[in-house]
Amino acid sequence: MVSTDDVKRALATLAARTDTATRPYAAVITEADAAREDLRRAAGFVEAVGLDRLSAAIDEADRDGDDDLAASGREALDAYRRFRTAAGTDDDRPTAAGSPPRNP
Repeated sequence: MVSTDDVKRALATLAARTDTATRPYAAVITEADAAREDLRRAAGFVEAVGLDRLSAAIDEADRDGDDDLAASGREALDAYRRFRTAAGTDDDRPTAAGSPPRNP
């Protein structure tokens, strides 16, 4: 179970953007990438933001032509999926707080 503090930290990171030129999808991808370095932070990201939102952010980066950011997002998404596989979780679990389960 992810602690409330971890979820709050992930949400605060996304909400505390001071660079208004940064698009929201960039903040999501940047946090997803950075959170991979710490298991608790990664779990907080998945719980608070979710892999569906990360996938949508990657699509937005692609549409905007931000190839480097989209590639970084894909690497992060792949890493989170590998984490899930290693942890033995399935895709029927929610991908973010309050999100409905995904059915492949």
